Amino acid sequence: MITVGIDMGAKNVKVVVLGDQGVICRALRPAGLDTDQTARQVMAAALEEARVGRGDVARIVATGTGREDAPDSDETMTDVSCAARGAHELCPEARTVIDIGAEEARAIRCDARGRVQDFAINEKCAAGTGAFTEAMARALEVPIEELGPLSLRSTQAIPMNAQCAVFAESEVVSMIHNNVPRADMARAVHDAIASRMTAMVRRVGLEPPVVLVGGLGRNTGFVESLKRGLTVETIVVPEWPELVGALGAALVARGGA
Repeated sequence: MITVGIDMGAKNVKVVVLGDQGVICRALRPAGLDTDQTARQVMAAALEEARVGRGDVARIVATGTGREDAPDSDETMTDVSCAARGAHELCPEARTVIDIGAEEARAIRCDARGRVQDFAINEKCAAGTGAFTEAMARALEVPIEELGPLSLRSTQAIPMNAQCAVFAESEVVSMIHNNVPRADMARAVHDAIASRMTAMVRRVGLEPPVVLVGGLGRNTGFVESLKRGLTVETIVVPEWPELVGALGAALVARGGA
């Protein structure tokens, strides 16, 4: 049985093709302005790589902020449910799932079967999301992929008081003028996001192990800041953290919700 999960994210469209033996292929592409066209292109590319036709696919489940506009989907499912289901598949012991995308962040508590027990969402402010790190990287004139490793070289913790992405950018500019080392500023950015996420996790109840999914899972500096914030020794980051939601959708399509 072949199923497909498509995650219509704010920044990227992700597709996972799932077969009886596991994931057949993964595909990701920037959403762009025409998300419908992008979704069709990513879907076509994924099916071609998987060497299957549309008629071979039993079901397609869509998730993500643009899930209602996903082409050819049979069902839609919330980001929260799909993130929890995908994380549970990759780490069956997972009880706390943190999902940070480009514009939203979620703290999820789930049970032994990957079913959502409680959750909290930061959907009205960019300060706890991937978009925040991109804005801060621009302010620091550092490539986004270098921001995490840079923060690991920090020698001191510097608080970032602003709770708004716009004000935080001004705060970074002030730090630059005060000759604060960039490594310390990079850590301050990650610590600020981790602080917001820690508060959300505490609201739903922290229960290890913790799994981090979403694009920010690739940011090593943020992972370390989150460990400090949650006071845990280990955070599980899947090999493809940004595709866990699409995986969860494919599992739901298979009947594994």
